Amino acid sequence: MHILVLEASTTSAKAMLFDTSGGKPVVVTRRYARTGPDASVHDVDMVVAALTQLARRVAEGTKIAAVALVGAWHGVLLADHSMRPVTPAYLWSNTEPAAICRRLRADPRLVNWFYQATGCMVNTTYPIFTLHLLRERGVNIEDAYIIDEGSYLNWVLTGELAQSYCLASGSGMLNTHSKRYDGDVLAWIGVAQDQLPTLVPSLVPSRLSSRGAALLGIPEGTPVLPTIADGAANQAGSGALRPGVMTLSVGTSGAVRLATDAPRLPKTPSTWCYVSTHSWLSGAATSGGCNCIDWIRGGLTGELSYRDLETQEVGERDPIFLPFLHGERCPGWDDGRLAEFVGMSAQNDLRTLYRAVQEGVLFNLFQCYQALIELNGRPLRIKLSGGILHSQRWTQMCADIFGVSFEKDPALHASLMGGVVCAMEATGLISTAVEFETKPSRIVTPNPEAHDRHQRRYRAYLRAYHAGVDTADDDHRS
Repeated sequence: MHILVLEASTTSAKAMLFDTSGGKPVVVTRRYARTGPDASVHDVDMVVAALTQLARRVAEGTKIAAVALVGAWHGVLLADHSMRPVTPAYLWSNTEPAAICRRLRADPRLVNWFYQATGCMVNTTYPIFTLHLLRERGVNIEDAYIIDEGSYLNWVLTGELAQSYCLASGSGMLNTHSKRYDGDVLAWIGVAQDQLPTLVPSLVPSRLSSRGAALLGIPEGTPVLPTIADGAANQAGSGALRPGVMTLSVGTSGAVRLATDAPRLPKTPSTWCYVSTHSWLSGAATSGGCNCIDWIRGGLTGELSYRDLETQEVGERDPIFLPFLHGERCPGWDDGRLAEFVGMSAQNDLRTLYRAVQEGVLFNLFQCYQALIELNGRPLRIKLSGGILHSQRWTQMCADIFGVSFEKDPALHASLMGGVVCAMEATGLISTAVEFETKPSRIVTPNPEAHDRHQRRYRAYLRAYHAGVDTADDDHRS
């Protein structure tokens, strides 16, 4: 039996053909053409075209039992009544609503009400604040469908305007407790429920339409699972839906996640809580990940190979990097924060800056990890996945900073595998994706000496981080 998985990630389109009888998976990817200087918007038809082209490439001549769809959390676009997009798709990395969010965060009662209801923070990450911005710019959002890439892809392939609870939970419009659109939140933003996709379970498939069949090159009527969020798919594909199994994913951005049997939110906003494919996820996410590596490689060190850049360990006197090129998500949620090197001198070369960027990304994730274990307790196991695994030195640095052992996930495409296991459950091939397990390709253990060095530097990072918070607060008050 073959399963086709299509993923619209932040930076690329991906397709996987998976043989459940044990054949080697086929994975193809294509980076999107940049649509802006910071790649914070997508041409959604370009995304669909890239996905369907890859699908035809891997699925040609193969009988497909089911199609699973994966997309990025926190996107939004407007479409007219014929479902023609009238705006680009705005991504989580779009920080244009920062001034609106800063103004709203001045009201602690509003922040707490919104956070405790939706599991989301007043922050540019969440599409609901892009809607605020569009309205302020004079866009008539009341006369449009409010969708995202995932629900648009569902519509193109099946003719049904549907959105999984999982994907909707990252919008800021879903009540994370009831798994329904929150009427009070919709009234606050001025959106009617009939402008939104119909909410559906993650594992109940629709059928491929004639249009979808022509685009994918497979038979009409093939089961198509609604789009699930990449973070939730990563959790499923890593075999981490059981209690006590944490995932740490360092891809374009970074995230730490733990499956829970009920919504969990601290009194003071720091972590988030979304609906997963099976229960809930208690997690924290950063805006900085491999996108910071892409930035420094593209802008400063482009002539140096990764091998050239990763020749040395981080030194005690290396600068500290605050990885907020796209603002801050967890734990401080300051979408107006800027990235910076702290303590840089003329003695620092490009390799030094590159190492500092790698370390700074992980320091921000370590902050998130500490907030998450304070809320949920220490995990039994931690699975590491994402682009970080392409670098052995960066992977080891991660273990050294956290001071714990990581299970290196055997699949480089855990989110695609999440689509596979959800499709296997939906088609009855397995009883539940919760029982899915992966064996680590290896265990990455921390080096005690390196851990001590990084912890000294982490304290310097925290001093720089909190100094930046104080400065930002002064700027916001002025």
